[in-house]
Amino acid sequence: MSSAAGKSAASSQPKVGALIRARRRQLSMTLQELCDAAGISVGYLSQVERDHATPSLGTLAQIARSLDVGVDYFIATPSMEDGLTRSGDRNRFSVDGSSIVYERIAADFTGNVLSSFVLNVPPGYRSETVSHEGEEILFILEGAITQRLEDQEMVLSVGDSLHFRGNRPHSWSNDTDKFARMLWTGTLPMFRSRTEHPALRGSRADETTMGTKKETK
Repeated sequence: MSSAAGKSAASSQPKVGALIRARRRQLSMTLQELCDAAGISVGYLSQVERDHATPSLGTLAQIARSLDVGVDYFIATPSMEDGLTRSGDRNRFSVDGSSIVYERIAADFTGNVLSSFVLNVPPGYRSETVSHEGEEILFILEGAITQRLEDQEMVLSVGDSLHFRGNRPHSWSNDTDKFARMLWTGTLPMFRSRTEHPALRGSRADETTMGTKKETK
């Protein structure tokens, strides 16, 4: 790579400071909280976030650990393959205690803010009511989902979608006798934490057959 090309590539990459700030805000951490966790001063972190100071690899590792990501989150360059999933070879997993099977379709690369999954929802499933920062988009692929948003209730069928702010109390359920599939996309970080991985039960697509049985209670 030529010097000019190298400079061009480098200038197109997100700055480390901006990525640290974005990740900190994503986790709703204050400067002081991150500094306490990483063992650095507020003044220094403020300079780093504004790209007025460049942290050493050791300091970056401390910051990354406190933000629950690896150092590569700030320095790795995503490729097209990082974001490509094939329908017949996609990782599927479930969370302990939940009957929903997730298919991850979003990549987890430097600076990304979106999470996206296909949710395979068994008949009778009902979520808890939650509210949070960020926003969500739902798109129904199969079946029907009943969505509750504050005091409103609506039934979403195949092809229907809903985009809303996450700070509005919301919940949803599959009130039918058939499996439903829903595309969920949002700015809420889901399953990105490396410490959460042991809680996931994973399998390849060819090891899991959806819609063949209902949830057992």
